[in-house]
This record gives sequence, C-alpha cells and structure tokens, in this order.
Amino acid sequence: MSTPGRRATRRRTRSFGAPKQPTAGRQVLHALTRATPARIALAVFTGMIGAFTALLSLPAATADGVRTDLTDALFTAVSAICVTGLVTVETGVHWSGFGLTVIMIAIKLGGLGLMTVASLLSLSVMHRLGLAQRVITAQETRAERLAEVGGVLRIILISSTVFELATFVALTPYMVITEHGIGASLFLGLFYAISAFNNAGFVPEAAGTAQYVGDPFFTIPIALAVFVGSLGFPVILVVVRKLRTPRRWSVHAKLTLTTTVLLFLIAFFGFLGLEWSNPATLGDRSLGTKLIGAGFAAVMPRSGGFSTIDVGQMTAESRVLTDLLMFIGGGSGSTAGGIRVTTFALLMLAIWAEIRGNPDVEVFHRRIPVETIRQAIGVLVMSASVVFLATFLLLRMTPYTLDQTLFETLSAFGTVGLSTGITTSLPDEAKWVLIVCMYVGRLGPMTLGAALAVRSRVRMIQLPYERPIVG
Repeated sequence: MSTPGRRATRRRTRSFGAPKQPTAGRQVLHALTRATPARIALAVFTGMIGAFTALLSLPAATADGVRTDLTDALFTAVSAICVTGLVTVETGVHWSGFGLTVIMIAIKLGGLGLMTVASLLSLSVMHRLGLAQRVITAQETRAERLAEVGGVLRIILISSTVFELATFVALTPYMVITEHGIGASLFLGLFYAISAFNNAGFVPEAAGTAQYVGDPFFTIPIALAVFVGSLGFPVILVVVRKLRTPRRWSVHAKLTLTTTVLLFLIAFFGFLGLEWSNPATLGDRSLGTKLIGAGFAAVMPRSGGFSTIDVGQMTAESRVLTDLLMFIGGGSGSTAGGIRVTTFALLMLAIWAEIRGNPDVEVFHRRIPVETIRQAIGVLVMSASVVFLATFLLLRMTPYTLDQTLFETLSAFGTVGLSTGITTSLPDEAKWVLIVCMYVGRLGPMTLGAALAVRSRVRMIQLPYERPIVG
C-alpha cells in the first residue's frame, strides 16, 4: 500500500520528466536540419528575393521618390539575385543611388551564392564549418570533396574579389576621362565590375552600353570579366592550383575550357558574318569596330547580358544563334545560366560515340559514367520543357511573335539579360512567367543535377531486355 509521501514523489517525478513543448525557433531549426540542400537553397533564395523586393519598393529606391509597382520591384529583385539583367524599368533612369546600390549588393550575393556567403561568414567568425553546412556549400560550389570546401570558399572569395577589382581599376580611369566625374566614375566602375564578373548585365547608365560600341577600353574589360565569371569556380580553382601542369587538370576543367573556346569562336565568326552588312548593327562601322563588336556579342550570350548593338535590329539568323548560345549557357558552378557547357559537351560526345558505334563515351583519355550521361539528358529535357511551357504562355498572353517570345524566355531561363525590347511592355502576368523562368533557370539545373546524382537505386531484380524501334 502506497503512502501519501510516495504518491507525491511519483507525481513530482512525472511532472519533472514530462516532455517540453518545442519553441518556434527549435521547430524551425529541426526543419532545417532535416531539409535537403536543395530545399535550403530554395528557401534562402526565396527569402533574399523577398527582402530585396521590400527594399526596392521603398520610395527612396527610385529617382523620383515614387514607390515602384510590386511586380516591377519583384522582377528587378529576382533578376538581380538570379544575376540575369532583364528589366521592366530602365535601370539608369528609374532607380536612385540607393536603389542602384541595393541592386549591386543583390548581384554580388546572387553571384557568389547565398550559402557560400553564409559559409564564408561562418568561417570568419567561428573558424569552422559543420558537416551539414559543408554538404550544402559543396553542392553550391561544386566542390568534389567535403574536406576541400574551406579551400574552395577561400578561392571563390579571393578570385571574385581580384577579378572585380581588376575590372574596377580598368574601367574607373576611363570613366573619369570620358567626363563622368570622380564620384560617378568610382560608382560606375564598381557597379560595372560586379555586374560583369557575376554575369548580371545590369547597366547603371541612362545611355546604356550602345555608346561604347567598338570601344576597346570599355568592351575588353567587361568581356574578360564576363568570360572568366562564366567559367565557374571549380574551373578557376583547378587552374589556380595547377596552373603550371595543365595535364593534371580535371576532365571537367578541360571540357569546360575547350567547349567554351569552341563556342566563342563559332559565335564570333557567326556574328561577324551575319552582321557584316547589316546597316542597323555593324554594317556601316569600321573594320576594328566590327571585330570588337562581334567579339563582344560572342561573349555576352554566355550569360553576360550586355549589348553594344541593338538586339532587336540583329538579323533573324543572329538571333537564332544567340538563342542556342543562351540555352547552353556557361560553366557549372559559375554565375552563368543555361543547361551548362559541360551538359552540352557530354550530350555531343554521347551522340558522337553513338555515331561511331563506341560502347562508351570517352574524352581526354577518360570514360564518362552512364549515370552522368543520364543526368545530362535529364537536365536537357527538363530545361527544354520549361522553355517550351514559358514560351507557350507568353504567346497566349502577348501579341508578340514566336521569335520575340522565345528570345525573352531563353534570356530569362539562361539568366542572360539580352532583350529584343519587349520586356518593359509586357503585361504583369507575362512578367510573372519570366520571373519564374529566372528563378528556375538559376536554381533548376543546379538542384536538378544534384537531385539526379543522389537518386540512384540498386535493384535486386532486373527485368528482361526488349529493344523498341528508335527513329
């Protein structure tokens, strides 16, 4: 028979051992620890887009002090975070100095990668990275091993800062010489440097970049920054670490550099030939201007987005060539968009192997796994599906032609920023379609590739073969 004292003790024990209700902060932390890296990246990108939309919606962000429409503020924030460059309002006219600064910060964060920025802050404050943070950052930076994430982060920070400073130093004196004023020249040089290396394509001047057509002092630094930024941090890391031993470069670095150079040459000679006699672009220009203009135009579809010639006045063939280049995009792990250069190269190598009857896809004395080819096909099909659906919706929502709507869709999905001039006149529902395209284009292929890489299963029972008719 229990006594009153024992019953009180049991009641105190049960009360002491009762589980506590988790706080809201703990619930959020628990959800984040269980979330996949792809979900965390989506959540962080979405949160940052909301924050920058709020900043751009402030009256202080506009030149006339009038609050920007929510759709236009959101469109600009997404374009900046996703380093695209498409705009619904004139950047150099509509936004104030505060608004341009907000856009510049958004470009910098979006180009580095928000999880990369968070990891850099963690390294500087705590001098270490947790396992979960290493996994997430490795996915974003394309680090091959978790142990090298810290080194990759440092290379990313140093290389991006060095190239941006070099572009800034190259452009600022030229801006001073062209009578922009000291303060304006410093700001324009910094803005152009960040926008170029991060492949954003935002132009802070009301006159645009058409005023610099054929000008080597402006176009060459911008083109070099865009070109290097589009290679990707994994390639930069390999080149920096093994600069004197190219034979030891990874297959990814060799494939990216080789395909990038080939695409540039095709684009250069293509634009030079197609626009040589076009009076609206390069037809009445000097030989030097034609060469520089064609070279600049050949780099920009890699996700740069700057343009010294009117895209709307280019020949139809040049726009088709630009469409292809924008869809391919830049290197994996870079600030560029598209399906990525390596995806395109692997698909071409797979087709070539099939034509020659080779059982394996080989490049640089290495064999490519079948799983990698399947990932490339998955990225291609999903990307093409997004472009098709968005183009179809724009055709239904606007009076513009297939050529124009396809160009804008590919520019948004490839995070390029080139435009035929119709973006500013699109209805709100069409702007939302492009917003989704920019969002998916920046995160879609990256997260899809990572998701396909980890979704491999081993089946104990294999079904019998049967070959359908192909072709």
